[in-house]
Amino acid sequence: MKFASVRVVVADIKAMVAFYEKVTGIKAEWLAPVFAEIVTPSATLAFGAAETIAQFKAGSAEPAANRSVIIEIQTNDVEAEYERLKDEVEVVMAPKLMPWGNLAVQFRDPEGSLVSLYTPFTDAAKQRFGNR
Repeated sequence: MKFASVRVVVADIKAMVAFYEKVTGIKAEWLAPVFAEIVTPSATLAFGAAETIAQFKAGSAEPAANRSVIIEIQTNDVEAEYERLKDEVEVVMAPKLMPWGNLAVQFRDPEGSLVSLYTPFTDAAKQRFGNR
């Protein structure tokens, strides 16, 4: 198997895609008016408008209801990204060294999901990510 993507079902697809384009600096690919993807070298973040839920079992997904998943994006300089974004997005956590060795910052996207940008900081974290 190959991990392909994470798809977020959203109420306002245009706002969500614009937010993640700003955060990642990558322009989304719109495959349909109700579906877009931000493709990075390591994974894809996909967005499906609420209307796409009709394709699934009724009630199987609910936009803007996530309180358990954190979307994580690795960056070369988390402090620079924090400075770039802090006045434009809701900050949840300023840059902080996490117990597993990453320097991380957290924001909320327009529909309330947590977004963590991180940089491997300790030698062990740098080695762990350098081997992937």
